[in-house]
Amino acid sequence: MNENIFSGVADIYDKYRPSYPAELFTYLCSSLNINSYTTIADIGSGTGILSKQLLNICGRVYAVEPNDDMRKIAESNLSFKNHFISVKGTAENTTLPDHCVDYITAAQSFHWFNRKLFKIECQRLLKDKSQVILIWNCRQENNEIVQVIDSISRKYCPDFSGASCGMRGEKICGDYRDFFLGEYEIKTFYNPILFNKESFLGFHQSASYCPPKKHENYTAYMMCLADFFNKHSQNGFLKLENNTNCYIGNV
Repeated sequence: MNENIFSGVADIYDKYRPSYPAELFTYLCSSLNINSYTTIADIGSGTGILSKQLLNICGRVYAVEPNDDMRKIAESNLSFKNHFISVKGTAENTTLPDHCVDYITAAQSFHWFNRKLFKIECQRLLKDKSQVILIWNCRQENNEIVQVIDSISRKYCPDFSGASCGMRGEKICGDYRDFFLGEYEIKTFYNPILFNKESFLGFHQSASYCPPKKHENYTAYMMCLADFFNKHSQNGFLKLENNTNCYIGNV
């Protein structure tokens, strides 16, 4: 993983990336019995978007993040929480002690990890029979609005291969058999994103595939996105059809 990929855009990431739906956390509490005694390691925690929501349902969150810019924002936002513990570490080497957590989460981050080494680290960290929870916000790829936005990104962004490094386009069945041990659970929660113009542009500026401001394509990319927003927004807002996909299993 390139630990510096979001350096310089962490503030934009924190401001414009969407959170996760309440239904996800209701499900985690009811199905997995996550409660005030539960300890979770949130790996690749970034600016703490998921960690913040986890703190509302569990007893302790280790937020493990290698990028200094991202981690410092999380610390600024969440250090007042008594059970938030910020950790400088990677998915493959968290620095946490053995068998210290009940669950491991990875939101918008698993695709950056070395799967084999992360699996070994999960096995070291988890208590007996505990599970890993992988989470992504995924645009609905059959939606016309999403398809046009992707075509714009494909035109101007040399590194574009799909949202979340193409995770949105993967077939669900069998994707993670090399990671999970046996069967794993798949849950999908509707999570539409409502943008104004500022947040629409900021959302795309926060993407790993967005060209840097000095790149020759950057200005044209932003102008094309702004033009798209102006044409398709209603009353100053544009809704992006989005699901939150969740994968839960043993490792």
